[in-house]
Amino acid sequence: MTAAVVLLIVIILALAAPFYASTIAHTDPFRSTLTAKIVVDGKRVPVMAPSTEGLGLGVTPIGPTFQAQYFLGADTQGRDVAARLLYGGRNSLMIASASTLLCLTLATLIGVVSGFFGGTTDMLLSRFLDVLWAFPVYLLAISLSIILIAQGISIGPITIDSGSLALPIAIIGIIYVPYVARPVRGQVIALKKSEFVLASTGLGIPRWRILLFDILPNVMTTLIVFVPLMMALNIITESSLSFLSIGVQPPDASWGTIIQDGQALLYNRPVVSLAPGIAIVITVLALNILGDGVRDAFDPRSKLRPR
Repeated sequence: MTAAVVLLIVIILALAAPFYASTIAHTDPFRSTLTAKIVVDGKRVPVMAPSTEGLGLGVTPIGPTFQAQYFLGADTQGRDVAARLLYGGRNSLMIASASTLLCLTLATLIGVVSGFFGGTTDMLLSRFLDVLWAFPVYLLAISLSIILIAQGISIGPITIDSGSLALPIAIIGIIYVPYVARPVRGQVIALKKSEFVLASTGLGIPRWRILLFDILPNVMTTLIVFVPLMMALNIITESSLSFLSIGVQPPDASWGTIIQDGQALLYNRPVVSLAPGIAIVITVLALNILGDGVRDAFDPRSKLRPR
């Protein structure tokens, strides 16, 4: 329950990004403000101050002010890190949720059809899953990202631009299909041999009805357990791809792109990279703990909890 509350707070803060940027911070987190000045402790200071290190060349972003404007400081473009952190959280959570839904939908379709019908259908779908399984996950994701982001997708009337968030959603959703489809397939094969399915078959009930009303409801509990665990995995994958500049593309932001923005500021303004890194840790940890709780709740073989 604590993990669920933490996750809910993260979601609410991410959804409040436009309100925070326009009403509280009064800033546009996607526009460079290299010459802007703000009031800190009664003094008007520049957002990008002249550098005092080395030869004094260049500028240094303002650090955390812990006030409405630039609460966590600015990045190399003079943009408000706190506002970008919230906007980046929106994209990271949205991509993770959508890719999880896509992955579970494809995995359920493949796993159920393969396990229920068997024979040639099972052989063909299993070999397809084996091919995807053979590729290292991140190598496959990086390869697809480089190809698709460079030229986009155009399939008949459907066109997806290279900067669209649909690309990382599709890539992340596809690469993890074998990791969900195989357990689903195994569970369906076990359910086919269960007594209630054999009884339904003996009574002459149509196969489609057995599939919809006997097999799928029992598979849904497994899929529900996969939801928070896959979301946590997808957040890490999306952040990794965005950090490598092959995930979310400018002007959009995600936690991975913000970490990349702060890479050059690790020594004088580490909060630019630390803030999204901490956000990823908190969110992924909450999702994993929530996933363990959901698994225990749906596992009939789990030990009885002491009262």
